[in-house]
Amino acid sequence: MTTARERPVTAVLLKKLTLLPQGLEILLPAGSPLTDVEYETPQRVIPFGCRSGACGACVVEVVEGAEALGASDPDELDFLEDLGRADGRHRLACQCRLLDSATIRLPADS
Repeated sequence: MTTARERPVTAVLLKKLTLLPQGLEILLPAGSPLTDVEYETPQRVIPFGCRSGACGACVVEVVEGAEALGASDPDELDFLEDLGRADGRHRLACQCRLLDSATIRLPADS
């Protein structure tokens, strides 16, 4: 039988996602998809739709920490261009993973 003393301790690194304009700060384990935000707050703060990058419901503006959300793949970039959001400041939240702390702005109508 293994005792608690013999078990290795695994530390979970938490990263902060700040949502504007609410100023809401949510901690998620590093590498978590942004879709996990809805498990950390009782309200629906990011309007996820299809969760596969095909509907555009979750377009957000990245205010700080673009590199902390992982790299955009070509399909996401093409879709953002179709939406008129290919300015390098916007992402589909459903396609992001929180690698480090970041700040995003939600659309006014969400």
